[in-house]
Amino acid sequence: MKMINRRAKFYFLSFLKYDFKASITVFFVALPLCLGISLASGAPVYSGIIAGIVGGLVVSLISRSELSVSGPAAGLTAICAAAIIQLGSVETFFIAVAVAGLLQILLGILKLGGFTNFIPSAVIKGMLSAIGILLISKQIPLLIGYDQPGFWTDQLFNILTFNHSFEHLGNLYEHISNGVIVIVIISFIVLFFWEKYLAAKIPLPASFILVFTGVLISFGFRKFYPSLQLETSQFVNMPAHIISSIKLPGLSEAIHNIGIWRNAVLICFVASLETLLSVEAIDKLDPYNRITPQNRELVAQGIGNVASGLLGGLPITAVIVRSSANLEAGAKTRLSAFVHGLWLLLVILFATSLINLVPYCVLAVILVRTGYNLAKPKMMYAVYKQGREQFMPFIVTVVAILFTDLLIGVLIGIVYAIYFLIKHTYRAGFVMKETMDGPDKHYIIELALNVSFLNKKRVIKLLDQMPNNAVVEIIGTDSVYIDRDILEIFQDFKSKAHNRNIQLLLTDIPAVETIEMH
Repeated sequence: MKMINRRAKFYFLSFLKYDFKASITVFFVALPLCLGISLASGAPVYSGIIAGIVGGLVVSLISRSELSVSGPAAGLTAICAAAIIQLGSVETFFIAVAVAGLLQILLGILKLGGFTNFIPSAVIKGMLSAIGILLISKQIPLLIGYDQPGFWTDQLFNILTFNHSFEHLGNLYEHISNGVIVIVIISFIVLFFWEKYLAAKIPLPASFILVFTGVLISFGFRKFYPSLQLETSQFVNMPAHIISSIKLPGLSEAIHNIGIWRNAVLICFVASLETLLSVEAIDKLDPYNRITPQNRELVAQGIGNVASGLLGGLPITAVIVRSSANLEAGAKTRLSAFVHGLWLLLVILFATSLINLVPYCVLAVILVRTGYNLAKPKMMYAVYKQGREQFMPFIVTVVAILFTDLLIGVLIGIVYAIYFLIKHTYRAGFVMKETMDGPDKHYIIELALNVSFLNKKRVIKLLDQMPNNAVVEIIGTDSVYIDRDILEIFQDFKSKAHNRNIQLLLTDIPAVETIEMH
């Protein structure tokens, strides 16, 4: 009882001194991102807010991560947008989100939280870069206020292929908004100067400053420059009574709809991957060196996704942007993440009219910034500098995702990375030194730490090339594992060496009995 009282006192004092302030900062970061991710996902605008609320109020209570903040993730926008189109309705998509949550709970119960360790880092970086590129590309119509469908497949394609390009240029100009373009240009300028000169001095997140700037300019256009005034459709449109607008999905459809399960598996994989990577990153920054249990985190995220899907919300992950903001704001415990969810709930209950003042183009600027952080040219160049074995799986993953979909692209990247691993293992089975022992040549073959069956062809070729009358010494002193196939090759070579007058010396090579095949 005394221990419980001490812990409660610690949390209460931390909340008063640190977590309350941090929760406000995280709220200002999360609100624009929740709205923007809904926009990029093609889901109702309230879906991102619901995911943010569940991430704060539900996940933070179950998770053992003291600093991570959960909510809708930019990394899932491409998956969500494709899933909604493929499944035919947003309600069916919400079922897939709930099923993905059930799969995450199962992963946690089976203690499979360490699966991320088996995915090459080059493939993970390629996946995040491809998501960033897709995220940026989807914002371009919003950045110019284009108000017609088919921007990429119709307008831009015809212009680039010179198919009546002048006619389509004129048509493009008619359907863009000068007011949007002005707001976007000013927003990017504000973002640049804020992050370069003011962010360190004023403790306000850039996303909040951009939203405030966009609302202020759009209000100025309406009052003083009607020619630049934005259309009603270019503002966030959140219903006043969100709870009555939510359509709960029927879970019975999940039984016979294979598309739900396919998308659920994809959402589960990427959401779990992003969560575990984010939690690992934030744990490294934790000044108290607290380590988050991975399997417990998967269960927490799974419960959150079940709740989010049933309530009409987007998929949830632990998000590095919000978690980093939480840490930088001085948070000490999970209370900060919990209270940020409470602020989001209060907004949709009492302040939807304020949210509807936000122009979509400002959210697009925030998402472009997020996409750029995922696909930084500096990061891509750093991977390139690491050599072919890192860069090739990276670039193959990026291209594969852009031309197929995320799951197939990641699988292609993993297969390509495995190819490089096999190729490297094939080359690294041994090291050979050649010296002269009187008139005869002396070959010293030092085996690697692990020698597998992948090295069979190279070992056979090496031994067959040994000249007659040579001295061949094979040393396995440093080897932890030598495959039986390799040991049989050495055993078979004994008779060949004797016939060719080769003196064969085996050091720390276990003798094995070869099995005749006839």
